[in-house]
Amino acid sequence: MRFEFSTVSKIVFGQGTVREVVPAAQELGRNFLLVRGADNAAAGLVRDLFIEQGIKPGKMIVRGEPVIEEVLAGLDLIRKEGVDVIVAVGGGSAIDAAKAVAVLAANPGGPLDYLEVIGKGRGLVHPGLPVIAVPTTAGTGSEVTRNAVLTSPEHKMKVSLRGAHLLPKIAIVDPELCLSLPGNVTASTGMDAFAQVLEPFVSSRSNPLADLYCKEGLVRAGRSLLRAYRDGKDLSARTDMSFASLMGGLALANAGLGAVHGFASPLGGMFDAPHGAICACLLAPVVQVNLHALKERAPLHPAIGKYAEAARLATGNPNADANDLLELIQDMRTEMHIPSLREYGIQQGDLGEIVAKAAAASSMRSNPVALSESELRTILQTAL
Repeated sequence: MRFEFSTVSKIVFGQGTVREVVPAAQELGRNFLLVRGADNAAAGLVRDLFIEQGIKPGKMIVRGEPVIEEVLAGLDLIRKEGVDVIVAVGGGSAIDAAKAVAVLAANPGGPLDYLEVIGKGRGLVHPGLPVIAVPTTAGTGSEVTRNAVLTSPEHKMKVSLRGAHLLPKIAIVDPELCLSLPGNVTASTGMDAFAQVLEPFVSSRSNPLADLYCKEGLVRAGRSLLRAYRDGKDLSARTDMSFASLMGGLALANAGLGAVHGFASPLGGMFDAPHGAICACLLAPVVQVNLHALKERAPLHPAIGKYAEAARLATGNPNADANDLLELIQDMRTEMHIPSLREYGIQQGDLGEIVAKAAAASSMRSNPVALSESELRTILQTAL
């Protein structure tokens, strides 16, 4: 047995830890850039913390899921202002944008030299500028992952920069920053977090260390996602979900994902659909098709038992099986009013192109079983 495990240099988790951002940044440099989402009260809080210390950081606003052009503009800003530390406050989009500009600022060329699938896929050689990542949603785990997802409108694809140099320097995870999340964001990001502790657990790249994070994440997401949705001020539930998201980030960075995220790449590039909502639509159909394919073609595959174990962890029922896992996912989707793929404009005529693009996505390679074109189409058909 051999595996590798990489993560950030330091993780700070707990209520009120956002107040540790400024001293942490001051230990890393002097010229700061604050990367934030378009509507983010937490970023205003962090900016105020800097101003209290007589510091006015630069500002980069990411208005949606980051596109290549925004990254290029961010690089110009970094070079113009002599930035040496980046503080990212927001969801996965803001954090991914920050990670991208940080690493590209230290490596020659541009995004297309390093992006997978649509670019040259070169390795990133030099460490980037230090990034302090402060998540304000409980979903992507981007604060501890070694990739940054960018959208290319030209290619209608979401693809990643990937490598150890994309890991932030410090992750500061404060569950209190999630207390103001609206229900629909709690739902979509929470289902993404659930997917990201399930997919690495059954991945073809799974390993015993990543499994530990997945197991803890499944317990916490299973007991607390609906609680956080029903009462956004439930700090205990928010803490569980922030922790589950962190666990998912640690796991996926070292064990990969699967077909849910393999589909999310082209779907997010082709249609105006939130990443988490896509994952929420696809999770149950992917589990169902994976189980059928595994039982038919590899009945002794360890992923079959892991799906049953995931059911026991997420439901808290020691007698649960994979069918109970499917039922839990469907119940979550129903109660949280997750839209179908059709509600984002996806039609029958789009399925062929989506399947072709998804088959080439990097996440598809770590799905526990290789799926046929027909099986991939069945997943999409069920999610419509």
